[in-house]
Amino acid sequence: MDTLQGLIERVTFHNPDNGFAVLKVKAKGQREHVPVIGNVAVVNPGEHLSAEGTWLQDRNHGRQFKAERIQVIPPSNHEGIIKYLSSGLVKGIGPTYAKKLVAKFGEDVFDIIETRSAKLQEIPGIGTERRRRIKSAWESQKVVREIMIFLHSNGVSTSRAVRIYKTYGAEAVDKVRSDPYALAREISGIGFKSSDVIAANLGIPHD
Repeated sequence: MDTLQGLIERVTFHNPDNGFAVLKVKAKGQREHVPVIGNVAVVNPGEHLSAEGTWLQDRNHGRQFKAERIQVIPPSNHEGIIKYLSSGLVKGIGPTYAKKLVAKFGEDVFDIIETRSAKLQEIPGIGTERRRRIKSAWESQKVVREIMIFLHSNGVSTSRAVRIYKTYGAEAVDKVRSDPYALAREISGIGFKSSDVIAANLGIPHD
């Protein structure tokens, strides 16, 4: 498979129920923005994308990258962080507050949100309630990413990982670890063979 890496400029479409997404990506080695189609649980402009898949020529939309696997990583430069924070990820944080946060804290802004969120109130206009919303949104995103990394590392495709997350939420990792065969019983589209592969990856004996 081919690989593609770059900055997510726009989320053209995203279906939260199955993770299907159409993204516009500023990709390394490409002159124009690349349309990327694939499945991802959560995605926001400004994130870094790493994808594996194949190139195709669509009759209506031209050259596209069809991703079999997509990994998104929080941005690390000022441009990406501003785009990420102002993407609607956190209600009440638009481009103006995103720029103020980055101007104040720079690339440490995510660490500030996660471990020293009280410092956010040093920004005029950010009070206790808005600070709590920012921290809560960040923690939710982090939980989803951790779940997706765990599922991917145990042989679960992105589309199935999205269904597992939608079914079990924050308890997904504990549920899969304790009984991977529950997936076959409780989630449409996941059969015994798929559950058995996951169980083997988790070290559960074949008997």
